[in-house]
Amino acid sequence: MPFNLAMSVLVVDDYNTMITILRSLLQQIGFTDIDNAADGVAALDKMHKKRYDLVISDWHMQPMNGYDLLCKVRSDPDLGSTPFIMVTTESKITSVMAARAGGVSNYIVKPFNTQTLKAKIEEVFAKNTETTSGCLVP
Repeated sequence: MPFNLAMSVLVVDDYNTMITILRSLLQQIGFTDIDNAADGVAALDKMHKKRYDLVISDWHMQPMNGYDLLCKVRSDPDLGSTPFIMVTTESKITSVMAARAGGVSNYIVKPFNTQTLKAKIEEVFAKNTETTSGCLVP
């Protein structure tokens, strides 16, 4: 199922280099409405001010990491249905299971390329996104 290239995307990462890379990959796919945030706190603030159609977040950030952001998004009635892709170096099955239990829409392990990112986004919009949260944090 094709996705709408005009949709609004929020990229969340604490490394400017990774934000630049993700923005470039998204632009190569054809996205034009791309915002960014340096951590989960900043992302939540932006999400309460603007409706995003997709969030792509790193896992490891401070002061609020991607998993905590995911849990807060899923527990918020106004944000809970937002498609959410986690990007991380964590390939351990326990991390993937925690993200899935938290209601992540998809999961990408670094490093990845444009084709992988596009395929993961296509998967998110081709299925019914599970938005219930089984997060282990309040």
